[in-house]
Amino acid sequence: MRNAELIHKLERKGLTLGSVESITGGLFAATICAVPGASNVFKGALVTYSNELKKNLAQVSNETIEKHGVISGQCARDMAVNGLQNLGVEVCVSFTGNAGPTMMEDKPAGLVYIGLSILNKMTIVQKYRFVGERNQVRELAVAAAIELVLDHLVDTK
Repeated sequence: MRNAELIHKLERKGLTLGSVESITGGLFAATICAVPGASNVFKGALVTYSNELKKNLAQVSNETIEKHGVISGQCARDMAVNGLQNLGVEVCVSFTGNAGPTMMEDKPAGLVYIGLSILNKMTIVQKYRFVGERNQVRELAVAAAIELVLDHLVDTK
């Protein structure tokens, strides 16, 4: 993974990073914090595994959950945008999905939505369908998020 490269790029740009995680259960935060010097840019994470915490901490609305479900692009978008504000960071990544092994919300195992919000100027959501066992899906989601952030930092600041 390119977690060290991400930390150094954020540091050069003077940007801070945070995450709002569901499916990954804090794995993104742990991966980032494994890099010496991560504390220079990484402010923290919200692990919102339950729907209750998605509502209370990530401020995902009941309407979003009822209309789209928690495994949805809209939920990932809300988590990233609200995380940017709640964590006081310039870059926030969010994760929601189904690591498996069974269907959830009629959505297949391996379906992951990753949200990215940067400086309140851009927010995107990418949909992925990873193949593998539960923890492989989580690891693939973290790796995809690191690449997503690196790709979109090019035009930032």
